[in-house]
Amino acid sequence: MREGETILWRRLDLPGNDAATIKPIADGWHVSGVAIVVESARPCRLEYDVACDRSWATRHCSIRGYMGALPVALDVRRGEGNTWTVNGADAPSLQGCIDVDLGFTPATNLLPIRRLALDVGQRAVVRAAWIRFPELTTEVLAQVYTRQAADRYLYESGDGVFRRELRVDPFGCVVDYPGLWRAEASVPPEP
Repeated sequence: MREGETILWRRLDLPGNDAATIKPIADGWHVSGVAIVVESARPCRLEYDVACDRSWATRHCSIRGYMGALPVALDVRRGEGNTWTVNGADAPSLQGCIDVDLGFTPATNLLPIRRLALDVGQRAVVRAAWIRFPELTTEVLAQVYTRQAADRYLYESGDGVFRRELRVDPFGCVVDYPGLWRAEASVPPEP
């Protein structure tokens, strides 16, 4: 059977859901989904596509959708030497980031979890190109992942101010992100 999965999450702190499909492609991985949430009394629909290489390093991310009635679009790319562009403009502040982290979905926690392949007890610091929600602006977010058990990671950001114990499924998708997201259903892809 081919690796990958389709998963549906329910937002816990706001009304909303997110559905994502993760599948292998010829030269890496593709994560696509749609998050539908309410933010400041506005219905938001954000469709996202993330292309990664075989090691799960981000190559490209696009976001399209609506924040209320306002259309939004964002195109983020990682080039050679871990240089980044946002909507075609150089983004030197993101230099050195390997992962993209979309602030409106737990889908992108999968990228460093798979890329790092930590053993239980191991810890790693990563710099992610964070897409803030609802602003849809980019900035560097230092993150720490510590694998606590086969199905658990301690996730920290903001110099440890933000901490959550993430529970993951065997593929590495978050199934419980306390206070924010919980998986409602998941299905591995057909062979």
